[in-house]
Amino acid sequence: MEIAETTTSVREKVKAARSQGKKIGLVPTMGALHIGHIALIERAVQDCDFVVVSIFVNPTQFCPGEDLENYPRPLETDLEICEKTGVDLVFTPTTEQMYGTANLTWVTVDKLTEPLCGRFRPGHFRGVTTVCAKLFNIVLPDVAYFGQKDGQQAIVIKKMVADLNMPLQIVVCTTIREPDGLAVSSRNQYLTAQQKKDAALIYQSLRKCEELVGGGVTDTESIIAEMRQILSRAPAMEIEYVNILDAETLEQIDSIDRKVLAAVAVKLGQARLIDNILVDVGPQ
Repeated sequence: MEIAETTTSVREKVKAARSQGKKIGLVPTMGALHIGHIALIERAVQDCDFVVVSIFVNPTQFCPGEDLENYPRPLETDLEICEKTGVDLVFTPTTEQMYGTANLTWVTVDKLTEPLCGRFRPGHFRGVTTVCAKLFNIVLPDVAYFGQKDGQQAIVIKKMVADLNMPLQIVVCTTIREPDGLAVSSRNQYLTAQQKKDAALIYQSLRKCEELVGGGVTDTESIIAEMRQILSRAPAMEIEYVNILDAETLEQIDSIDRKVLAAVAVKLGQARLIDNILVDVGPQ
């Protein structure tokens, strides 16, 4: 496994791999790798001949008051994980390497970034799409891998790639969960034992949505009410949103007659936790 800190170095190493006919896979991360990231890397290793993992805590996707300064950066541990999982190249740029002295060009995706997390994290998705566009231009992967846990992010990135005719495939992998259903996240480390127990209610609320839709309930308002009732069992949990939206357009719908994204965001102690599932009514 090799490590590159500059765009020039990454491009040289990827070019050499491509000249040998190798398929290039990219797993973009902010480090603090956990089993969710490992699942993405393992899928990339399975699909591709040369796998690049980027480790970069992207400052432009953090909003004022968020945990940029305290975000975990266990680089040595991350590199060990990458080596054990078969990564070929790790890209660890500095902020200066990614953004220069004055970055004046930004990539924005309209509409899809407005609901859900977009309402509570202004500017977040502009940072995500810009850094992903930069990484795609630097690495030039054939395939890039993202997790379903960040469902809105995955939808936004897929739309950016389609709209800008970027020559790569986006693969979205299943959310990795702890035994109680809590989606694995680097922010879970902020939770106390009681908070982790409370956080399990997030997935329970999503499963309730799936259960109700499977039972023929289609009214989104009544489903959301039942989901909120489950979340309310944890008084310390502050609900940011509980939404059911069209799975492609992220438009608000009153009745479920297509594939939908059921999504939840809460604050619990120091942590902001998000989760979602895709629910389909099936053949009519």
